[in-house]
Formats: sequence, structure tokens, C-alpha cells
Amino acid sequence: MARTFTRSTSFVSSLFNARALAVVVAFAAQWPLAAQAADVVRLGNLKFAHYGAVAYMKEIAPKYDLKIEERIFAKGLDIVPAMIAGEMDVSASALEAAITGRASGLPVYLVGGFAKGGVQIVGRPDLNLKTIADLKGKKVGVTRGGPQEILLFAELSKVGLTWSDKPGKDVQILYMGYPDLNQALLTRDIDAMSQSEPYSTQAIHKKYGSAILKPYDTPLGEPVRALVMSEKMYREKPAVAQRFMDCFVAATRQFLADPKLAEKYVRESMFKNQITSEDYRDAIDNAIFTEDISVSHVQLTTDYMIKFGVGRMTKAPAAKDWVKLDLLEKAKKSYTPR
Repeated sequence: MARTFTRSTSFVSSLFNARALAVVVAFAAQWPLAAQAADVVRLGNLKFAHYGAVAYMKEIAPKYDLKIEERIFAKGLDIVPAMIAGEMDVSASALEAAITGRASGLPVYLVGGFAKGGVQIVGRPDLNLKTIADLKGKKVGVTRGGPQEILLFAELSKVGLTWSDKPGKDVQILYMGYPDLNQALLTRDIDAMSQSEPYSTQAIHKKYGSAILKPYDTPLGEPVRALVMSEKMYREKPAVAQRFMDCFVAATRQFLADPKLAEKYVRESMFKNQITSEDYRDAIDNAIFTEDISVSHVQLTTDYMIKFGVGRMTKAPAAKDWVKLDLLEKAKKSYTPR
């Protein structure tokens, strides 16, 4: 009797285990991603209208088996220490900040561009400033380390004006953060500013700023913002890196194809309705979403940074050594809407 009972128990146990295994297999077939967590990518970003497609990537990341953890920084140069410390895998910033970081030994590759334009030189309406030449004898505010700085210097140089952050030159430069520039213009602590979007457009709409120039008429042309990736991620996680770039191309193309989606996301999710529809649309007219950047543009920007002392680099990086666009090209070729 004991043997019969044992055999029966063994049979029931085997039958139960078989059924349990069948349930697990069926569940795994229905939810194939449940057993494997998405790959995490840590992204450094800035709060500007033209950074919207990069921010939107975290919303569609699950489609690419990714989880994007976004961290917002005050300016591009602030991301450099975080990447040196290994806290960020990818960052979106001004090209100038990326070049400065690479020059300081930051182990990153430039893998794409995500916006072009996005800068405007704005003056106090009461001063009736119409041209760059009118800035002689004036105080001009700018944030250090971005396209707004190098484009301002290129424009001043073009009309033969000198500048310094100390008194004694044709134009006195005052360095401050992006939101602080608008406040300084409003309180008349500066006479003009070279500012990024949407802050420059906001100053104009609120009538404490008057447009002087969109500074794209020098050899630098329109500045392109840079997407940079750690060498570690590029080399050691090629599949994750490729899926990240696939996601980047998809987010950018969705924004380009659906302007209403782009506006809604930037205004509501990024700026919490602190900018108006008019602010957004005028800003994006001056800051176009893109995927592309070229080695020649990176090298020209580097050359101008050396010329004007932007970034204070001891040894500038050659663009051909760190611009890696292979992942971007693959993502563009394989893109299909999901």
C-alpha cells in the first residue's frame, strides 16, 4: 500500500509540475519582455524647445526595449563632469560644450545632431538697437560655452568690434545663466543679449526685448546641437547603442511629421505651460529639429572656438577622430514607423 501511495503521489506531482511548466511557457510566449528588463540608458538633457525630440525619446523608448532615464542640466558644460564620473551614457548639448568636453579628455563620441539654429541677439527696445554695430559701448549678456557665445563673437568680429568681460573694449561681455539673461534685460542691467530659444522669443513677445539679428550670416552658418555618447557604451554595448539611435531617429521624425504633437509635448511636458503657443512656434521657426551633423561643421566650429578663445582648450580635438555617424546612418536606413 505504501509503495502504491508513493507512486501515486509521484505521478500527481509530475502532472502538477508539467501543468505549471505549461502555464509558465504560455505566459512567456504572451509576454516575451516580462522575463527580461529593458536596457537602461542615462541621458543628460537641457530645457529648451529644440531639445524636445530628445526629451520625447523616453516616451517611446519601450518600443526599442529601452528605459531612458533623463536628467536635466542648467547648461551643456554642466553635463561634462557627470559624464566624466560615469553617471551619463548620452548627452544632448551645444556642440561647443561637447567639443570642450572632448578636449578635456572626456571619452565620448559625437553620434548625431538634433537641432539647428536656436539663437537670437536681442536688445532693449528703448535703446533702438538695429544692427550689431549698434552694440558698441554696450553691455551684452551671454551664457558661456554655447553657440550663442561663439556666434556673438563672430558677429562682433565681422563688424570690427572688440570685446571683453572687463571694461575697456568696444563691448563688455557679461556671463550669466539662460533665465538670468532675460531678467537682466528686463531690469536693464544689460543692454542686449545673445540668447537661446525659446527665451529670446519670450523677451520679444513680452516686449522687454527687440530683435536685432539671428546670427547665421558668418561662415559658421546655423549652429547644430550635438548628441554625444560615451565611448564605453558605443564600444561595449553596440546593440543598445544602435537601438538608442533608432529611437532617436524615430522621435525626431515623429516631431517633424506631427508639429502638433511636438508643440503639445514641449509646452505641456517640458515647460508645464510656461510658454505660449506663439512662443513655441516662433522659437521652433528659429530652431529646426534635425538628425544630421557633419564632420566639416564640427571642425569649423572647433576652429572658431580656438580663434575666439571659447572653451579655453589647450589642445583641440580633430573632428575626424571623434565624430562617429555610423549608428545614425544605420538608424536612418532602417527606420520604419512603429
